[in-house]
Amino acid sequence: MGGIRALLALLALLVSSLAARAEVLPREAIAARIYAPMALGEQISDSGVYQLLNSGGAPAGYVFQTEPMAALPGFSGAPINIMVVLDLDGRFLDVQLLTHNEPIFVSGLGEAPFHKFFEQYRGLSISDSLVVGTPYGGASDGSGLVYLDGVTKATASVRIAHETVLAAALQVAREKMQGIASGPPAMPDPAVDETISWQDAVDQGLLRRVTYTNAQVQALFDGTTWAGDDPEALSDPRAPYLDLWVADLGPRSIARALLSPSTLDELDHFTAISPYDEPILMVETARHGLVSPEFVRNTAPDWISAHQDGLPVALRDADLFVTLSPDAPAALKNGVAMILRTDRRLGFDPSREWQLAVKSVREHGMFQPEIGSVDLTATYAAPERFFTRPSTVARLSPFEEAIRNRAGDLAVLGAALALLLPALLFAQSRLAGLAAFTPVRLAILAAVVGFVGWWGQGQLSIVTPLATLQAAMTGGSLAFLLYDPFGLLVWGAAILGFFLWGRGLFCGWLCPFGALQEFAHHLGRLLRLPRIEPSPTWDARLKWGAYAALAALVVVTVVRPEHMDKAAEVEPFKTAITTFFLREWYYVAYAAFWLVLGMVTFKGFCRYLCPLGALMAIGGALRLRRWIPRRIECGSPCQLCRVRCNYGAIEKSGAIKYSECFQCLDCVTIHDDPAQCVPLVLAARAPRRARVTGHPNTVPAE
Repeated sequence: MGGIRALLALLALLVSSLAARAEVLPREAIAARIYAPMALGEQISDSGVYQLLNSGGAPAGYVFQTEPMAALPGFSGAPINIMVVLDLDGRFLDVQLLTHNEPIFVSGLGEAPFHKFFEQYRGLSISDSLVVGTPYGGASDGSGLVYLDGVTKATASVRIAHETVLAAALQVAREKMQGIASGPPAMPDPAVDETISWQDAVDQGLLRRVTYTNAQVQALFDGTTWAGDDPEALSDPRAPYLDLWVADLGPRSIARALLSPSTLDELDHFTAISPYDEPILMVETARHGLVSPEFVRNTAPDWISAHQDGLPVALRDADLFVTLSPDAPAALKNGVAMILRTDRRLGFDPSREWQLAVKSVREHGMFQPEIGSVDLTATYAAPERFFTRPSTVARLSPFEEAIRNRAGDLAVLGAALALLLPALLFAQSRLAGLAAFTPVRLAILAAVVGFVGWWGQGQLSIVTPLATLQAAMTGGSLAFLLYDPFGLLVWGAAILGFFLWGRGLFCGWLCPFGALQEFAHHLGRLLRLPRIEPSPTWDARLKWGAYAALAALVVVTVVRPEHMDKAAEVEPFKTAITTFFLREWYYVAYAAFWLVLGMVTFKGFCRYLCPLGALMAIGGALRLRRWIPRRIECGSPCQLCRVRCNYGAIEKSGAIKYSECFQCLDCVTIHDDPAQCVPLVLAARAPRRARVTGHPNTVPAE
């Protein structure tokens, strides 16, 4: 207990040392990333926006970090923090990756591809329709989209980073460049239910028609290289070139008036799983169409773009098959229809006017033709009466969204814990007494490795409690814990286990890497490898290694927090479980070393070096009961359980050292087995004494 008290004192030092630490980079660190002739000016926003100054000291733009404004959870569950530098016209001067914990870049590809991705933003504008991917068909120079090359094998992380950059940049643009305070966007009011016909929708402007003739489009191209490149427009100038119908389908009253019942059902399903997307109906009946032949479903339309308040509105195909209401004119039913979607969380307000631009593209020349285009524009706004504007955005919390995304995994894990915990609590002796107890235990551990570890990524790490303490002491948010409800459920079970069993529940039953080491032990026995175990004296000494590792990590967190990620590599969990050994060779060799050692030395890492195990042992001090039954003969004269205990968790006196017990239940099996327990064997040889005493020497678990 002296070691535990010393470690608690060290944690108290961590508490005091972390009090002044910030969640994001301080001003000095940001200033060091601004290159001459530019310089960092004063902070002009509570969210951490700074002025960018030119060589003469005049305002030249804005500098900010994304995390305070767009803390979108990354693939790891933690936000990706990015520094963005915008000029006064909304053009990206620089975008730099600051901090992240995306596993594919930390452990697999390295950070170089991630840094290279952000270099692509330089020179682009927030007014551009920026998307991650490649041009459809490989040659769409006339498209209104600007493409950023993604990173192979890291699509999810790159797209999250891209959305983070856009969300923060657009927020700054609205607040500082347009004078528009960003607030909760209007959203369809479910309480509004009007009976509207197709004609009502047309008469009230809910369904807006935009038309351009060939002559009107030709006039836009007059005087350019492409003036003579549309013979059809020249031969029939009065014919319609674009006949576009636009409607906002967010309000159900409008959607019901314009769509067939089957399409309305599909739309209802879409809005149920995408509650923040505003669906926009577009129908075109003339020769232009809506998208190019190279268009790919469920991506951004290459001929259609939108703006609101001078800022781009990200549109994307909703991938819904559209049939119109039976009341729709035949010409519209025969047209091309699609439903686009845009995320209201990025600032789009459907109740205020927004601008639609349809690109008309022409080619000049036969070989490597020159591409030219003009925009055919229109405006649209759905009436305010269909929307509500709450004081706060009615949205699911990150925890609720994460739970919804992992509902199936959580259900399986919850059911497994609902079976395992009562079995260990109420049927411990019956479980340990099964003839097939070892196969049953190994089957459970196999599920822990496969489902909890490799599939669910539920391997707990010392990084989480240190990060939690750090956030708590600095007054930071603990929301990052909620982005991984699967891991949080494992943590909840482990903490509950502190009160019921000590460290044993997690270390013995729920740790994927611990389970791998146990399989290594059994493999070593099958291969008849020798057992190499330290003497009891050295075993006791080596167990201090885990507490030393924990103390060292605490010191690193306090003194050199920038080295915390590397220091935490003392845990081989990331290599063996998180990335399934797909890392640099030295990480793989380190993890493999402990597994190979486990074939001859029982669970060497768990017993002698695991900092998380040390923390679990400290948490085990909360244990409320002695749950392993003992007899008076245990320790004197019987030493069988102590000799058989692979963990060295039983003292010569027969007492259990619960801080070292991994709940393997081997001693429980021996205690209840009349063929193994020495006092029971002796009692069986003296039936008269057994009948008289009734085994009075048994001391039950509490």
